Amino acid sequence: MARRIDSRSDEDDVRVRASRHGSRPRTRQRPAHEDATPGLVVAVDRGRMTVRVEGPAGAPVDVTAMRARELGKHGVVVGDRVRVVGDVTGRTDSLARIVSIADRVTTLRRSADDADPTERVVVANADQLVVVSAVTDPDPSVGFLDRCLVASYAGGLVPVLVFTKGDLGSPAELLVRYAGLDVDAVVVSLDTPVEDVAARLAGRTSVLVGHSGVGKSTLVNRLVPGTNRATGDVSKVGKGRHTSSSAVLLDLPGGGQIIDTPGIRSFGLAHVTADDVLAASSDLAEAALDCPPLCGHTAEDPECALDAWAAAGPPARAERLASLRRLLGAVGQTDPAH
Repeated sequence: MARRIDSRSDEDDVRVRASRHGSRPRTRQRPAHEDATPGLVVAVDRGRMTVRVEGPAGAPVDVTAMRARELGKHGVVVGDRVRVVGDVTGRTDSLARIVSIADRVTTLRRSADDADPTERVVVANADQLVVVSAVTDPDPSVGFLDRCLVASYAGGLVPVLVFTKGDLGSPAELLVRYAGLDVDAVVVSLDTPVEDVAARLAGRTSVLVGHSGVGKSTLVNRLVPGTNRATGDVSKVGKGRHTSSSAVLLDLPGGGQIIDTPGIRSFGLAHVTADDVLAASSDLAEAALDCPPLCGHTAEDPECALDAWAAAGPPARAERLASLRRLLGAVGQTDPAH
């Protein structure tokens, strides 16, 4: 007889293993861990987490911890607020256990590609998503930038665009492209100070993402002197070599925190809706209010107001509309209520 599977179950549901000798069913009762110590996950590396807790004298202590079995398949990411038990002294070779994870306020998520339903939480509880792109060497990928903006809004983060290597090329085209959005943008180069970037990060938790080779780790090293995040040159084929190998949270000298992530080559959006895509472009979303009911905002919709919006503006509008439609095609059509 075929085994019947309840589609309403999830990975937290308790499974009872049948035994001919009989067994006591597992229960959902778990230890209260009333003495657990609150902490912040600041690094994750091969199943081991570094959790920052408050030490006896009030100074922060970094504790190595592993995830308790009772958490099941719940993953732990940088930025998670957790509670730990065990040795929280931070001594060498000590190990604590993460026994609970607080609800996440924001999440930066991505999937391997647009067809992969498995989403991956990259970072939790960040306030801002800082998307780092080089003006040149390597050439900017506006498709990647657009995807990051969508993921930012879908996850509840405020986006900030940082264009590096401004001394090697002009950022004018990029600035014009995103001028219609309510998105902060700043240009930096090796011969200019990074105070403008630091001011936007002060007092907040910001996660930095970008392709390898765009100068993200160099920027981090300038924002947090002494960090020594690995940097690398751009390969001959124009793609950066991966330098940072794991996400890590760092304290900014002027207050606030940044989370540096490994170089990301793709940003799948299987976890977002088409409405998330449209909402990420405030000017396009406003123009779409003039669309007729059931408009899918595609080139095949003859009365789509976005065509008139693009025709009435600079060439950058047509490029952004084309990008929007590519993203809509990747995740499906908008809600018919529009």
